[in-house]
Amino acid sequence: MSNIVGIDLGTTFSSLAMLNAIGKPEIIPNADGDRLTPSAIFFDEDNGGVIRVGIEAINSRHLNASRSVRWVKRHMGDSDFKVAIDGKDWTPTELSALILKKLRQDCSAQAGEIRDAVISVPAHFDEIRRKATMDAGTAAGFNVIGIVNEPVAAALCYATTRQVSGRVLVYDLGGGTFDVTLMDVKGLDMEIICSQGDHALGGIDFDKTVLDLLLKMYHDKFGADLITTEEDRAKYEDEAEDIKKTLSRRPIAKTMLYGPSGSMRAEVNREMFEQGITSLVARADMLVEVVLDEAGVKPSDVNTVLLVGGSTRVPLIRTHLEAIFGFPPECSINVDECVALGAALHAGITKLRQDPDNVAAGIREGLKDISLTDVCNHSYGTICAPIDKETGRRVIQNRIILKKNTPLPCDISQTFYTVSEGQKRVEVTITQGEDTDPAYVNRIATHSLDLPPDRPAERPIQVTYSYDLNQRMHCAFQDVESGRLLELDFSLDENGGIADNADEKATAQLEPFKVQ
Repeated sequence: MSNIVGIDLGTTFSSLAMLNAIGKPEIIPNADGDRLTPSAIFFDEDNGGVIRVGIEAINSRHLNASRSVRWVKRHMGDSDFKVAIDGKDWTPTELSALILKKLRQDCSAQAGEIRDAVISVPAHFDEIRRKATMDAGTAAGFNVIGIVNEPVAAALCYATTRQVSGRVLVYDLGGGTFDVTLMDVKGLDMEIICSQGDHALGGIDFDKTVLDLLLKMYHDKFGADLITTEEDRAKYEDEAEDIKKTLSRRPIAKTMLYGPSGSMRAEVNREMFEQGITSLVARADMLVEVVLDEAGVKPSDVNTVLLVGGSTRVPLIRTHLEAIFGFPPECSINVDECVALGAALHAGITKLRQDPDNVAAGIREGLKDISLTDVCNHSYGTICAPIDKETGRRVIQNRIILKKNTPLPCDISQTFYTVSEGQKRVEVTITQGEDTDPAYVNRIATHSLDLPPDRPAERPIQVTYSYDLNQRMHCAFQDVESGRLLELDFSLDENGGIADNADEKATAQLEPFKVQ
């Protein structure tokens, strides 16, 4: 029986956890013996077929920044983002696959062959980003049996290692993304209520605040720029990250700045840092308020706040949460590792559901009491043209079929009608978003359903949206009278279109490259 693993594919760090013989998750260290692998990539200058991932890529970045890539997760699903190296344009999916390939190689060397995996994603990731993440895992050689929302994975980890019960808010602030999720927990029974998130809020934004302080100090003294090359920028971005971490432990951090006009001693205190990140923390506070409003609860109704992600070590985050809820947040487990550990648990649950005969008895016993109910994190609908009751004219609108926060799995149908006599086809559009105005939602797929000829108007078309436990959607559009059916499973590419053997293509493209 194959090993079952969960992966936290992070913006700044990634990690892999595996279920042991009794169904308990354990972090598997990489080849350097580290439990976290930096999500950094460097394309070797001397050997074009070698790609370095991890701490060596971080260090090499200072030597040639143009051949390095960091923070690729922020660009997941962005069709406009490409990194051109040696004549090849690397997509976010391919770059993420290199990180995952490194994890798989290193951990397989210690734990044996690894195939079945669940990969975590931010709760607010849309269909394109989720599919891009799964494609990256497949290209790296994993059998991706599912994906899991990061706050859900973290809550699984907390609930199986600590006494957690009642109304629980998971506050997940990582290196590049932020999620907040409200859930009800009773022992090992967990039910998600709602989630919100921001894909451009995380630790690297805090680092930029520190970097801006350093740049200002140098310019104020010398009247010159501290950074003149991309290699300089890489060096001081890492220095800013170190200062941020120091300020989480101590009130003052000191460093030396070596610029083109001379060197200087720089000192950053916690008050300066906290003033700089006030607007970022306010954005997170607003999303906490939105989640509470969506759920119809007050801060006093929340029993526990769970911290997830390395950026929650910033003291201002913890003091803000204590001020909102009236008690300190729970941080009794490693905030850097709990997502990977929970993802491994989710992988075991998923494997039990899909293929129980290939799950070892000890793992089955260890997972038998866990119950999880997740929800759909976005609303999905279709474009239609109903008749306005006041004007008698047709109006184009977005009709929501699957509402946000619907418990999973779900299967929901609505009936629509053709608009004209002799209509030959129906253009069907799948949308994602909360608005009825088509201008304010994402159109994530558009296709045509051919209809029988010579029919009157107002013929019924049944639309069914199904959403599974892995947050993957299936859509069916059926002409009721003829039975003609258009079915779409969401295999989206980074342009939002239906993918064409994307997994196989990505895997083949990575084969010539050696990841170290």
